[in-house]
Amino acid sequence: MKKFKIGLLLILALILLLPSFAGQQPANAATSNNGTLMQYFEWYVPNDGAHWSRLQNDTSNLASKGITAVWIPPAYKGTTQNDVGYGAYDLYDLGEFNQKGTIRTKYGTKSQLKSAISALHSQNIQVYGDVVMNHKGGADYTEAVTAVEVDPNNRNIESSGDYQIDAWTGFNFPGRGNTHSSFKWRWYHFDGTDWDERRDLNRVYKFRGTGKAWDWEVSGEKGNYDYLMYADLDFSHPDVANEMKNWGTWYARELGLDGFRLDAVKHIKHDYLRDWVGHVRAQTGKEMFTVAEYWQNDINALNNYLAKTNYNHSIFDAPLHYNFHYASTSNGNYDMRNILNGTVVASHPTLAVTLVENHDSQPGQSLESVVSSWFKPLAYAFILTRGQGYPSVFYGDYYGTNGNTSYEIPALKSKIDPLLTARKNYAYGTQHDYLDHWDIVGWTREGEGSRVNSGLATLITDGPGGSKWMYVGTRNAGEVWYDMTGNRTNTVTINSDGWGQFFVNGGSVSVYVQK
Repeated sequence: MKKFKIGLLLILALILLLPSFAGQQPANAATSNNGTLMQYFEWYVPNDGAHWSRLQNDTSNLASKGITAVWIPPAYKGTTQNDVGYGAYDLYDLGEFNQKGTIRTKYGTKSQLKSAISALHSQNIQVYGDVVMNHKGGADYTEAVTAVEVDPNNRNIESSGDYQIDAWTGFNFPGRGNTHSSFKWRWYHFDGTDWDERRDLNRVYKFRGTGKAWDWEVSGEKGNYDYLMYADLDFSHPDVANEMKNWGTWYARELGLDGFRLDAVKHIKHDYLRDWVGHVRAQTGKEMFTVAEYWQNDINALNNYLAKTNYNHSIFDAPLHYNFHYASTSNGNYDMRNILNGTVVASHPTLAVTLVENHDSQPGQSLESVVSSWFKPLAYAFILTRGQGYPSVFYGDYYGTNGNTSYEIPALKSKIDPLLTARKNYAYGTQHDYLDHWDIVGWTREGEGSRVNSGLATLITDGPGGSKWMYVGTRNAGEVWYDMTGNRTNTVTINSDGWGQFFVNGGSVSVYVQK
């Protein structure tokens, strides 16, 4: 009986700890370095089936730069071979079956993906899978469904009577059959769509049927923002709720994933996502770090989502991205004292995944809100050298993009690499903020005794250059520091009280560390 009680207590302790793990920045198991995530794709990655191989070949480089986790694009079969992955067709086809005219996905085959993940794990780099479960596209056949049109700007308002449409809602996966899962999708597993094949008519349709209604709670935009695109999953249907939990567990185990990025969560029942994350963690027995994409520049909406999901996973800091965007496009007139206003990292520092750009905000995309190239080194310094938040580096910023010239982002690898080195080797210890000037702001890290030469001082400005008198700790007294970005050539000697005068050029960044 005593052994039973001890075992029960251990299980209860694990259950209680799992939610708290979700809000912490994952540490690299082998090194205890700062956690740094890379989003390893951008919208215009070539449709050459070689992306998984590129990732595998890049593993050593990523590890050397201090990348401790990668977020991979949706790994399953989309509506076409060129699908970026968000037009999800078959979540169980990871480039294994001949469906939609192709075996491989845009990124390669399942075997190539598994090889890449194995290489990443060999370098102690975690892998987060992209989870697209709001909708399904590319159905195998249409079904006659009774539906009603709703106002696209207020989905709570019905704008027609009931009538029958031919909806693309039948999924039987002829190329895969019952391998991995025997679940087949029918119209009653969805609650809406946007196309009537019978009339070639594009509308927002809500399905009629027993218990059919838009899911809640979701974003209140457009009245009820359950519907986004394609055939919209009905998470109130018990078969759907169970199947997606089963798939999440299968996906994690099949690829040996270490976490997830949840797509389009503002369109999905918030309490279901809370339960989905908890279910997969319980079934896999792993931490499964999870970050949600709730893309809205409204901290109140993001705070509500975090509360409704019981704070059991993290969220991208969209408001911080928009602050960077506005600062970069304001011709030096942005008040840099406001850079943290309304951000997740300011209110929930352990739950914020900070970012500069992503595949939706990059040029040419529906949520385009580009951070200007001149400002990106400043923004990356902000997310990489501070202590709050779990920073994500965008593949398109690091390696450049492959879109046409109108959508091109230049490669900033040479600018970002020193900042990654700063994070890996120097960005430790107590932080002191100097966010007190409309142009020039800065912060310092005192370093840790267990890390030789750690500690740094960062300055950024969207306007003229200048300097700040900043404290870096008496443990660094007498040291000579230099700007590791190469933007400034002067050195700074830390005085006996732990202070130094640090300089930055106009519209630039400087990161000072021990010489």
